[in-house]
Amino acid sequence: MFGKEGNSPGHGENWERELLERLSTASLNEQRRSRRWNIFFKFLIFGYLFMLVLLAMQDSEMAETSSKAREHVAMVEVNGMISDATKANADRIIEGLRDAFDNDKVKAIVLRINSPGGSPVQSDYVYREIKRLREKHKDIPVHAVIVDVGASGAYYIASAADNIYVNPSSIVGSIGVLMNGFGFTGAMEKLGVERRLLTAGESKGMLDPFTPLNKDEVKHVKSLLNDIHHHFIEAVKEGRGERLKSDKNLFTGMFWTGSQSIELGLADAIGDVDYVAREVIQVEDVVDYSPKPDFLKRFADRLGASMANVLADRMQIDSLALH
Repeated sequence: MFGKEGNSPGHGENWERELLERLSTASLNEQRRSRRWNIFFKFLIFGYLFMLVLLAMQDSEMAETSSKAREHVAMVEVNGMISDATKANADRIIEGLRDAFDNDKVKAIVLRINSPGGSPVQSDYVYREIKRLREKHKDIPVHAVIVDVGASGAYYIASAADNIYVNPSSIVGSIGVLMNGFGFTGAMEKLGVERRLLTAGESKGMLDPFTPLNKDEVKHVKSLLNDIHHHFIEAVKEGRGERLKSDKNLFTGMFWTGSQSIELGLADAIGDVDYVAREVIQVEDVVDYSPKPDFLKRFADRLGASMANVLADRMQIDSLALH
């Protein structure tokens, strides 16, 4: 009997191993269960956010549709650098303008401008389209409101409006054209670098930054800039007419504050979008006609913002818990 009991240590080792295996299995099962619940709650939160964003977008669109069904002022934004590759491109701005003019409930259109300018071509496209639409819809006035900046190409566009409103501290003007770049010829000489430029056509390498300036090429480029500047000046004169004061710096590329621009005839009065709607047009509702991104992009943007808010709230809760 003693010999049989002598096997108990081996039996004990098996028991410990079995216990460890059971504990390990239980732990793994618990981790899997926890992971499944984690995934479930993540999907639940995502679904909740999805519904919130969807409802918010639906409410926003319904409110906008309702506003467009009654008398209102249409707003179209010109925001940021004016370029074919940016949000402030001619196609987008013109699309908003056409939509606004096509709605018979629109009593006036306001261009909300906050831009340092940009492409003279894109600016001219918008300028000409405003002129055309104003001629076609003579009962719908167009006003421009300059927020922080309405300079260069942005002012080009503003000058097509019936009236221009500014803030006293707005930056207005800069009626000029520029072309800039860098020259590295001096640095190349110091570094002992040789420039090798092969062209077919003697002017093909014009204004190459690694080649010394050529007087004839500079003269030609200045003639181009002067021609574009002339178009800009003529557009402003046509748009502003006799309101422009005689000032030698008016078309030099100089810029002024909103208050100074009124004195020079570059702007008409102090006011923002709401002021123009309520006091000038005497309509309460302002509806944004600026073209919006497609549904998926808007949804992604809204969802991103919602998730950021949830994370921020969670971090704040965790921070409070730690304290």
